[in-house]
Amino acid sequence: MTEHDKEHAGFDLQKLVRLLTVALAVAAVVKELRTPEDERTWNGKVVGFVPYDFRLPTFARFKERMWDPKGDHLISPRVFGVGWTLNAGRVVELARQRVSAG
Repeated sequence: MTEHDKEHAGFDLQKLVRLLTVALAVAAVVKELRTPEDERTWNGKVVGFVPYDFRLPTFARFKERMWDPKGDHLISPRVFGVGWTLNAGRVVELARQRVSAG
């Protein structure tokens, strides 16, 4: 495989990921719109396991999902949108523990 082929394959993967993300977002919005208006939460799971959250982001939710050093998970649902995000606080905490242990 040439360098050009590798770059092109990476680009195709990026396009595929973007397409899947958009498709999941559309599916989540359709799911919410099919729910009676008084029962819509604008957050949940689509296709059974992919989290989505279209509520206005809050500082508390941002902190809980993206900066929770004591949390159990490295990956959390996104603060806004479809999919997952990295709990950077947990990554930093694990790195600190590793440095202090070594």
